[in-house]
Amino acid sequence: MTSLPTSTVQTLLEGYLHAKDQNRPELIADCFADDAALTFSIATDEIDFPRSVSGATAIAKTLVADFGERFDRCRTYYVCDEPVVDADGVCVMPWLVVMREKETEALRLGKGAYRWRIGRSAGGVDRIVALHIHIERMDSIGDAGSVKLSALQELLGYPWLPPEMLMRGVQAFAGAFPHAEFAALFERPSESDFLLNDM
Repeated sequence: MTSLPTSTVQTLLEGYLHAKDQNRPELIADCFADDAALTFSIATDEIDFPRSVSGATAIAKTLVADFGERFDRCRTYYVCDEPVVDADGVCVMPWLVVMREKETEALRLGKGAYRWRIGRSAGGVDRIVALHIHIERMDSIGDAGSVKLSALQELLGYPWLPPEMLMRGVQAFAGAFPHAEFAALFERPSESDFLLNDM
């Protein structure tokens, strides 16, 4: 496979975030191949997804439409400076999510790792052909009025969030709120991305 320009990879990955975070399932077709595969590994009981999903239409339903019924005010961050893609089109990176659970109005903080594979689709254009999502944590924190959610999102650069900026932002957030010890669990990126290399 020829090497992919970083700008192409960024455009595809940012397209996924626009679809997911803005609850726009129709945008998934712009970044995923029609026959793309989605798989999950989940190390927490705090959230549930099917273990595998096939096709862009089903991915749009699972990751965007169904997800958007449960959560809003979502921002998903890529915890890196920029994507690094190997010769096989594979890109592994940590992620962080800061969002609100609609039913309880709780702040939801999650982290894990993505393993993307980008390739040439049947239409001859570069698309995401496979995505594995590892969910390491997905914590629920009481947050009346979404005060903590707003404060944390304001401190974090979106969507590309270098690890040092993540640490500074979370530490600033923890210093501004009493009983914010939970934030320390999220000031470093997920260390589980190495688990994805053999998947």
